Amino acid sequence: MPAHRAATRRDISRADSAAAEAAHTAEARAEAATRNARSLLRRDTGRRKFLGYLVAAPTLVVAAELTRQSVFGAPTANALGLPSPPQTPEVYDLLDALRDSMRPTAHLVRVEVRKDGTVHFALPRSDNGQGIITSTKMIIAEEMDLELDQVDVTLADARPELMFNQITGGSSTTFTTYTAIRVAAAIARGRLLDAAAALLEQDKGTLTSRAGLITGLNGRSLPFGELTEAAASPVDEVVEVVLKDRKDFRVIGTPQTKTDARDIVTGRKKFTTDLKIPGALPTIICRAPDLNGTPAGIDNLDEVRSMPGVTDVAVVPTGIAVRAKTFGQCIEAARAMQVRWKAGTVAGEDDESILAKLRRAELPLAVPAVAGDVLERSFTFYFRSNSALETNCAIADVRDGKAEIWAPLKNPIVAQQDIAKRLGLPSSAVTVHVVQGGGSFGRRLFHDAALEAAQVSKAMGKPVKLMWTRADDSRQGRVHPMATSRVRAVVAADSVLSFEQRHTSVATDFGHGFGEAVTSAAAKAPGGQLGVAATIFELTQVTPYDFGVSTRLLNEVEFGFNTGSMRNVYSPDVATARELMVDQIAAKLGKDPYEFRTATVKYDRWRAVLDRAAEEANWGKSMPAGTAQGIAMHIEYKGASACVVEIDCRDETVNRPIREGVTGPRVTRVTFVVDVGLVINPRGVEAQMMGGINDALAMTLTSSLHLVDGHFVEASWDNYFYTRQWNTPPEMNIVVIEDSPSDEPGGAGEFGVAATCGAVACAYARATGKVPDYFPINHKDPFPFEPKPLVPPIPPAPTNGLDFIY
Repeated sequence: MPAHRAATRRDISRADSAAAEAAHTAEARAEAATRNARSLLRRDTGRRKFLGYLVAAPTLVVAAELTRQSVFGAPTANALGLPSPPQTPEVYDLLDALRDSMRPTAHLVRVEVRKDGTVHFALPRSDNGQGIITSTKMIIAEEMDLELDQVDVTLADARPELMFNQITGGSSTTFTTYTAIRVAAAIARGRLLDAAAALLEQDKGTLTSRAGLITGLNGRSLPFGELTEAAASPVDEVVEVVLKDRKDFRVIGTPQTKTDARDIVTGRKKFTTDLKIPGALPTIICRAPDLNGTPAGIDNLDEVRSMPGVTDVAVVPTGIAVRAKTFGQCIEAARAMQVRWKAGTVAGEDDESILAKLRRAELPLAVPAVAGDVLERSFTFYFRSNSALETNCAIADVRDGKAEIWAPLKNPIVAQQDIAKRLGLPSSAVTVHVVQGGGSFGRRLFHDAALEAAQVSKAMGKPVKLMWTRADDSRQGRVHPMATSRVRAVVAADSVLSFEQRHTSVATDFGHGFGEAVTSAAAKAPGGQLGVAATIFELTQVTPYDFGVSTRLLNEVEFGFNTGSMRNVYSPDVATARELMVDQIAAKLGKDPYEFRTATVKYDRWRAVLDRAAEEANWGKSMPAGTAQGIAMHIEYKGASACVVEIDCRDETVNRPIREGVTGPRVTRVTFVVDVGLVINPRGVEAQMMGGINDALAMTLTSSLHLVDGHFVEASWDNYFYTRQWNTPPEMNIVVIEDSPSDEPGGAGEFGVAATCGAVACAYARATGKVPDYFPINHKDPFPFEPKPLVPPIPPAPTNGLDFIY
């Protein structure tokens, strides 16, 4: 019997025992009945009837109505620990909120069967490497019995009529689109079968469909392409459909390599700066030395205009733009500029001054130590870069009273509306094309590059291909805000009476809203940012243990930084502080960290993940001095995750020589177990967890930005030490639970980060005997690099590349 199935049966046995004991009270019986009802609802989701629409068109076009589905509900409760009241995300979380906001326009998202037999779907989301184009193809192929290459999924242009239904964030894409896409695909397949039955003069129930062919009893087959006109509807028509049962899935749940993987590794894939837009020449902006500084003037404008390849120079709100025949010529021109700058938004500030202000803004802890011992700690998390692999970029052509934009945007409707407003154009005059991006992690929620490109193009009267440099991304781009997290626990006997966490952060910019202008404007209004931030925090943060009175509160302060919803937003910092404190409580009670967690975790579904991680990692094995295991878990996105890491903090490892790099403690093994509900593409989920694990290693051990005198010191990835090959674990075991009790997919894109951050921090504390109180742990070390100058703002191109290839 597979280990995970055995573990699940043990959990079921424990749950049955606990339920029998609890059944002595009427309250427990009522709770059990509620859980059973929810379970039946979840199991029946796949067979309920859904409504969709046949859209009037010459060929078959189908849309779906996203009918209300059952809330996931809390899994079977744990009978151990001092029970904590349900937290908001246990019943209704951010994914629910996003899906509910998208229901009114779900019918505007349509599946089309074309005459060539392919099925086309314009996905109103942004693929930045997370693989949602592939998973969407899989969903359509499953419901229509097609092969993946028969499904064409593209990214939709900005469609303002979709309102909230075109935002890509919060690991919500699959959760919010899964049912709507399935309904539309199922209706299309049913309509094609109806048309085939009429043409073949056979009963519909005798036909079979496979790979785009519908075959009758006599062996005669009709391809989808020949049926699409016959299946089309002359008028809009409401249709009811039953979806395929989960046990009949052939595509969903099967590991699939991304359909564009070959193009990515061979260089054939086209990103924004690869596009050949007529007349669009390379463009770069010379930016201020201070964060958000603005230009007061340029003293050598004529000299710059006469430099080789330069076609145009223009002053824009964020700096001095230069357009030339090559990006190299743009960089040389920007480096030659003599610009007078106005002070930035955080002039004179540094890490310590911002930290002092954050501490003054911390909300009070409320629960007094009436009885028992009080454990309290405070943790600091420094600024981290939100740069993606593909630097910030956009193409813009603003001429003749209209604008056309190409960019990897996750919020294209807001981008379209904001650009139109800044250019003084109606929104209908601005076309925004969503291009596949080379990474995001929240960065592409903002359209600053697209707005800049539009402003530069208008100023020059020519199309431009704008690219930020690495220095721009590091020093002027979006960052994960600095934060503190203060935790207090009151412990008596063998129980935790209360667990309080107060998270205080530099304000996270949610000015992009939830996909359209209304929420964007609300977020930008006085006090609006904090309101949105508090809502996001409340809908995402869960303390997964029965710790009596358990509270989590957020306070944010606006200081003038460019922040954003960097991957997993609040969760990495919150989880790190929480899980370190859980280890301290376990130590206080004389309990093993894993055994304490599995005894107090709230629900059996969550415990199954924790137990599996401990089992896979051989938790508690003997390890040499200076090395240790660490364990942590995290709940979000309708699922559960648990991580066990092994870390080596011995001197010979910490001080190993690496040329122009940082070393420090090394995580040598990671075991990561995740239950994301129904798994569409196991290989895709595994890849997402792997990426999140590497993000977590960087956040916890090596990578941060240093604020000095109003600017960030780091100016490239040469001196921003994201996880490098010599820091990655030689062993990584990722287990995706494929027999989850949930019939719906949860979120996966960001799920690998938080639990890993917590596990690494706990392992470091156990290996060194010192609980770290700031992250990353190397932030206060001397710079292992020579800081690049602020003026000129772009470092010179390296000339010693050959020295590093052998």
